[in-house]
Amino acid sequence: MSDLPLLSLVIWVPIIGAMLVLACQSEEKAPLARMLALVVSVVTFLISVLLYTGFDLTTHEMQFVEHVSWIPAFNVFYHLGVDGISMPLIILTTFSTVLVVLAGWQVIKHKPALYMASFLIMMGFMNGVFAALDAVLFYVFWEALLIPMFLVIGIWGGPRRVYATIKFFLYTFFGSVFMLIALIYMYMESGSFSILDMQDMPLGMTAQTWIFLAFLIAFAVKVPMWPVHTWLPDAHVEAPTGGSVILAAIMLKLGAYGFLRFSLPITPDASADLAWLVITLSLIGIVYIGFVALAQSDMKKLVAYSSISHMGFVTLGFFIPFLIFTNTGSLSGAAMGLEGAMVQMISHGFVSGAMFLCIGVLYDRMHSREISSYGGVAEKMPWFAAFAVLFAMANAGLPGTSGFVGEFMVILAAFKANFWIAFLAATTLIIGAAYTLWMVKRVIFGEVTNENVEKLEDLNKREFFILAVLAVAVLVLGLWPAPLLEVMHPTVDNLIHQISSSKL
Repeated sequence: MSDLPLLSLVIWVPIIGAMLVLACQSEEKAPLARMLALVVSVVTFLISVLLYTGFDLTTHEMQFVEHVSWIPAFNVFYHLGVDGISMPLIILTTFSTVLVVLAGWQVIKHKPALYMASFLIMMGFMNGVFAALDAVLFYVFWEALLIPMFLVIGIWGGPRRVYATIKFFLYTFFGSVFMLIALIYMYMESGSFSILDMQDMPLGMTAQTWIFLAFLIAFAVKVPMWPVHTWLPDAHVEAPTGGSVILAAIMLKLGAYGFLRFSLPITPDASADLAWLVITLSLIGIVYIGFVALAQSDMKKLVAYSSISHMGFVTLGFFIPFLIFTNTGSLSGAAMGLEGAMVQMISHGFVSGAMFLCIGVLYDRMHSREISSYGGVAEKMPWFAAFAVLFAMANAGLPGTSGFVGEFMVILAAFKANFWIAFLAATTLIIGAAYTLWMVKRVIFGEVTNENVEKLEDLNKREFFILAVLAVAVLVLGLWPAPLLEVMHPTVDNLIHQISSSKL
């Protein structure tokens, strides 16, 4: 099994599969297009599972490496590999795409082949981002995945979809330009586009600071961090359910992954010097955006702002180690912050994806996202209500669910750095419970408020299966996070060693 090019397979199988799906454009071939998309997504997921089963838990070295010359004139290689940080994200990507294909099975009637193909292509590109070890290859995948998401929102989105797609594209493309400039500078200095070579480059403080700021702009837009977050609620509101799921579950993680692969190991001194900036922006995102979520009347907007708040924990966990080292002279507890942030990334993929799917179930029946349009849904949809409440509790950080584990680890690490940072971060457990329970109370519980709710029918078998799979994932990660932590641990320890080794 180790001889198979598994990383190339998880990238190119869905892209080639998408070409086959696109060949089924006619209306009479729509069932074939759906079935083909499902088969391709499931096969890709099973290939990604082989990455886990064949993964060596004892080393931080890159595994399943593929290295082929691509553009010799510029020393560019088709160079792939995964470690304990990127491998779980590839599995999350393939897992989420299978559910998105199933979720759009009956709902998408307009150009279903193009819809399914867009998500398969997106899956391939996102896997490429997580597996790329060459900066040019990384950048190509990073930019290319904007196109299928642009199409998904622009074709199947809501009434303001054109505004949302243009805003989404301009924001993310603007940030990427700064990353490209930083990558070209490092190539000019070292003669190599290898990301691993860039991590070993000796860089002065001035160069590190400028490179760090360039990366910060690119990755902060993608996460997104306050104040460059405003594109996300618009994109979520206008996107179809599948688009919102992939946007929240995977695409936001690309920016966070960039911090781990580029900012921290390449510019450790600048990261330490400017950690206060990222921590401040993260805390504003956690607290302020939490209150913004509390003021929303649209369910999708509420969950979109909730995503920004929860992703604040991820960036906080990444930069807490620098503060711990500054305040204590020791990196004890640093691994907890980084691993907590990683667990939060995976958990957020499950929980936010599940919440957008729940909103999609209601929208398919009522064609309204307004909280005021609902009330007493549990009376008519008891199975749906059970799943929705579970995911809402996970979103609020209830112990026993995946939403608790990552946030708790980051808060514990923050206590080692500074009590007030930990205190502000912990307020999200209260604010998160407030806006989540506020929505649940008005949508799920109480008396049936109108005749539209009176006509609601409970989950069909397809919807039940999708939500049940996510419920199992949320509970397993919440009760037994050890398998995920074991995968990350050697890589996180090596990253801590890298960021504690000055390049000056």
